[in-house]
Amino acid sequence: MFTLRVDAETISRTRWSPSPASESMAWLKLTASSGRHPVFGDPGALARASLAHRDVALLVDLLPRGGDTYLPDLLTPQPGADTRRGDLIEEQIARIEATTQDDLESQVFAYTQVHWSRPLSAATRRLAESGRLQRRLANGLAQFWRVVLSDSWSELGSIVDQDISRRAKSVVGHGVGRALGEIHPDIGWVGDAVTLAKPWDGELDIAGRELVLVPGVLTWPDVIVQVDVPGEVVVYYPATRIGTGRDHRRGTIAQVVGSARAALLEDLESARSTAELADRTGYSAGTVSYHLSALHRAGLVSKVRDGRYVLYQRTPRAVVLLEDTAN
Repeated sequence: MFTLRVDAETISRTRWSPSPASESMAWLKLTASSGRHPVFGDPGALARASLAHRDVALLVDLLPRGGDTYLPDLLTPQPGADTRRGDLIEEQIARIEATTQDDLESQVFAYTQVHWSRPLSAATRRLAESGRLQRRLANGLAQFWRVVLSDSWSELGSIVDQDISRRAKSVVGHGVGRALGEIHPDIGWVGDAVTLAKPWDGELDIAGRELVLVPGVLTWPDVIVQVDVPGEVVVYYPATRIGTGRDHRRGTIAQVVGSARAALLEDLESARSTAELADRTGYSAGTVSYHLSALHRAGLVSKVRDGRYVLYQRTPRAVVLLEDTAN
């Protein structure tokens, strides 16, 4: 059992927030280990292709392997209190780049040595010692987010927002203590402490500090506590509605590119215009045009002019992606 001792100030500063960085790292870990998410299935071809990027590969080098569990907290910065939802990932990327050298060395050198069963790679160690690792890690997260998750975040983020809305109603109706006690079976509230069911024992006094609670989607079903960055305490827990029948969608294209773009790709076996796609899918022409532009930039659709019309069709790369996520 791990215990977080709190006081009235901590309770008054307790808040809920999404964390796009933690979702990204969870999806990257699955991708790098060739794993499948219990709910969302295979990370997909785009995620696997991103591993070839040199800065994404640096992130992978800092992921726990085998039976190890420690991930440097600097890679999942605490979400800011005053940051707009749409700007959270940019803020977290900026905070990775701004990590002090002392904090970097504590986590990347000292903590990995304690918690990992393998040594840190020589290349990553050299970059860390040179002071260049922070920028490279920030760029790696930005790259993975842009290519793999940014287009799906509206769908995933809505699940997080619904969970947060549910917690807010519980706080209003029953108080913070009741809301904390209802989060998850592995998280408890005992009046002056938050308890987490863990295979190891420990206690941390966080009196006077902020407590941030993060509903997880791609981190589902794990409960995680993050305390290694001075002054930061973050608890991740599984968002509600994940793992239910309605959300148990394994390995679908929608989990890779988002439901709207998935519908368009499925319908682009034959070349079609924006107006035709709007009529067939029920989306507005403007929405279809927006998503087609993103799919074209990603190399998933081609476009050719035919008289007054521009016709779109899925590319061989998209066909591979559809087949890959269907398996």
